[in-house]
Amino acid sequence: MIYIKTLFRNRYLKGLLFLIIVQVFVLRAQGEPTNFGVDHLICEYKMNPISIDVLKPRLCWKLTGAKRNIRQTAYEIQVFTEKESANTLKAPLWSSGKIFSDQSVQVPYNGPALKSKQAYFWRVMVWNSEGESSTWSKVNCWRMGILNAREWKAKWIQSNFKNDTTGSPSSQFRKDFKLNRPVKEAYLYITSHGVYEGWLNGERIGNDYFTPGWTSYNNRIQYQTYDVTSQLKNGLNAIGVTLGDGWYRGYTYDKKKDIYGKELALLVQLEVEYKDGTRGTFISDGTWKTSQGPIHSSSFFDGEVYDARMEKIGWSTVGYNDKAWKQVLVNSSIKDNLVSMAGPPVRKHEKFVPLKVLTTPQGDRVIDFGQNLVGWVKFKLAGKSGDTLKLYHAEVLDQKGNFYTQNLRSAKQEISYVFKGGAEETYEPHFTFQGFRYVKVKGYTGVLDSTSIVAYAIYSDMPQTGTFSTSNPLINQLQHNIVWGQKGNFVDVPTDCPQRDERMGWTGDAQAFCRTATFNMDVAGFYGKWLKDLAADQHKDGAVPYVIPTVQDSSAVAATGWADAATIVPWNVYLAYGDKRILEQQYPSMKGWVDYMVRHSKDYLWSTGTHFGDWLSYAGTDYEDGAAVTDKGLIAQTFFAHSTQLLINSAEILGKVEDERKYSILLNHLKSAFQKEYVTPSGRIASGTQTAYVLALNFDMLPEELRQSAADRLRRNIDNYDEHLTTGFLGTPYLNHVLTRFGHLDMAYRLLIKETYPSWLYPVKNGATTIWERWDGIKVDGSFEDPGMNSFNHYAYGAIGDWMYRVVAGINTSETATGFKEMVISPKPGANLTTAQAELETLYGKVSSKWMIDGKKLKIDIVIPPNTTAKIELPNVAGKVLENGNDIYSVKDLHEIKKVGDTQQMSVGSGNYHFEYTFHF
Repeated sequence: MIYIKTLFRNRYLKGLLFLIIVQVFVLRAQGEPTNFGVDHLICEYKMNPISIDVLKPRLCWKLTGAKRNIRQTAYEIQVFTEKESANTLKAPLWSSGKIFSDQSVQVPYNGPALKSKQAYFWRVMVWNSEGESSTWSKVNCWRMGILNAREWKAKWIQSNFKNDTTGSPSSQFRKDFKLNRPVKEAYLYITSHGVYEGWLNGERIGNDYFTPGWTSYNNRIQYQTYDVTSQLKNGLNAIGVTLGDGWYRGYTYDKKKDIYGKELALLVQLEVEYKDGTRGTFISDGTWKTSQGPIHSSSFFDGEVYDARMEKIGWSTVGYNDKAWKQVLVNSSIKDNLVSMAGPPVRKHEKFVPLKVLTTPQGDRVIDFGQNLVGWVKFKLAGKSGDTLKLYHAEVLDQKGNFYTQNLRSAKQEISYVFKGGAEETYEPHFTFQGFRYVKVKGYTGVLDSTSIVAYAIYSDMPQTGTFSTSNPLINQLQHNIVWGQKGNFVDVPTDCPQRDERMGWTGDAQAFCRTATFNMDVAGFYGKWLKDLAADQHKDGAVPYVIPTVQDSSAVAATGWADAATIVPWNVYLAYGDKRILEQQYPSMKGWVDYMVRHSKDYLWSTGTHFGDWLSYAGTDYEDGAAVTDKGLIAQTFFAHSTQLLINSAEILGKVEDERKYSILLNHLKSAFQKEYVTPSGRIASGTQTAYVLALNFDMLPEELRQSAADRLRRNIDNYDEHLTTGFLGTPYLNHVLTRFGHLDMAYRLLIKETYPSWLYPVKNGATTIWERWDGIKVDGSFEDPGMNSFNHYAYGAIGDWMYRVVAGINTSETATGFKEMVISPKPGANLTTAQAELETLYGKVSSKWMIDGKKLKIDIVIPPNTTAKIELPNVAGKVLENGNDIYSVKDLHEIKKVGDTQQMSVGSGNYHFEYTFHF
């Protein structure tokens, strides 16, 4: 007090102190938080979405701050319909009031009914455990889509060319229209039968590809919404749209075509609000005109034929002479269930320049881009008018170094470009994509380098959320391959492969890889969209098709481990994102699939139907080696039980008490039937394969007293194969988890680092840059597996990534507080690794776990995001554990400290933590 009085006696110090005090109040008034804030507002997994049709959108936000134990205790949301300026809002439409809750994700809007095409602005304020409030967040926005079908004024239009069939030239549509006063804002609603590419006044509309996306077209077709305000001008404007076959009528599996229809169609509605408050609507109707353009043909399987001489220069700009164009046909009979686009759009991502240009032994000129990717090549080249440039795409070269395309089966994957002549011409495909690392060039002999030809990766726009690395470069390459397998096969739907004549949403691959996918990228919207199509295509009796969206015969349904995507994928999305609504949305589908199995079982055994079994499991190399064939009925019974368990879990979460009781009784019967049919009294399991033991143990099919002995038999089986795995698509995702759970972590690590066939690192040692479909896609002698089924970009075996994140790095979510609200950080070092680290951007913020072995010391750095808690388990502890140099028992931020065996356990709140201790090897 005396010191303060002394300060005030000094005029200069008095003024300085006054300025400091004023600055403190100013900072608080401006919203500079002293230790925490709120940021990263999203609505339905999107930042400022401009078209959603969810009537009660869910809102999420992240707390920020460097201090430990940042925890939300209350929040208030305000929603507005008008925004005067960046910082000025009118009276709120709805305010939640101060809600005492720590919920900061999946918070549903609970105000007045939302209106079609209306913009809603929102912000949030939170309170922490110390009673402090943050300032209001920045204002974000969401905009509703078209909620009432009657609001569609546009008419479906079609071309009227006799040759407009599958594989024919793409039709172009255009229309001039006039705006007679300044525009405040304008939104374009657009969709098609087929895929479209739109242009407004000569500029491309948006940066999305293959729109409107692939859905169960007979049940629902997405439309896209674009803010085109900046592309419009006062006076005359012009819009142009090109249509391609796409998934709608293009060739698909088994050379089928016209799956959803024979005729393409376009629907466009432009809604304009002028600065004077009036509105105007411009639609597709009979006044539009159509012509055929330079895209001679375009197919996902075969590629694109483009004749630049047929280009119609300026066709999407004002002043173009379209007198020779035909009038469109209006088809009023089309009645579609139009829905706003929910998942992420397909977009252009990484750019690759040629790694090298080589000449093969057969004399082909081939570009190596260094990465097996999915997308296309873009070039800027010159040629004589009528000359044809051909690009062929392949994943690998054969053992002699020649271009290899046999594994494409009937897919051509070719680009044919006819030069118009003159100056350099720039081209990239429109309605096709290729899976490739190598490109063979014919018809051009000039220089090919980074200035003339590049490649782009094309995949759904999912932010990468996870990273994983270790001290072993081969494992790091494995992680790279897993991520690129996901990128290449997440092109609007989760495909099996992106290069041959298949490219379908196989459910077995999707469910096997789903948990890994949630670590690598933000896939909440991607799976949410796909699961709606699964439910839409599911048969009335509950049978789930092999592929979603379905394009196969009605008999291609109900394969175990494939149809179980109906339960496994929703559950994994729920675990990763705490998304209760995904369970609500999919519950009828989940229940329908379990009930289907009940009806097709006898004495609680499901042994009927067609099943793929443990697809592409180890097949052996000679007679004595044999093959790891697992009884398909055994596999079916384990997945029957697993889906039933997930249905029980979901029923409990959703408060469906009667269902929970009913299916719990069923589950007991299923396990008893399994034990009676497939297990001996001593615990031996029929088939005796690794997959048989893995599935029985992972799904808890055995009595408690037999589980450890079964796990020991699993280990001996692995020993019998010289410490190699033999599992296929269904056993592999769980193999290392089961070994870890039952005390065989060392064996799990041996499998991970094994470099000889069959193993995860065998493809890596053979130059793979993505995950292979088969363990020996390239055999030990350098030859290839059967080209009828030998994709070099097939993500299913990449499911090991889940174990790498959850066990090696030790980042896992709790099943009682999902979405990483509560988490378990339990790293488990092993093998010869000296370091491992993983990061995951959750809905709450970044989680990180990094460990390093330094001599006899283990150092572990952990980051827990605000508004979450974690249980930390430090392994192999010998002696005292220090946290930032202090004995853990003296650190106030560590709670519930106890030691179980040689594992040190504790609970923590958010913050950064550094542990060191002597590590018991």
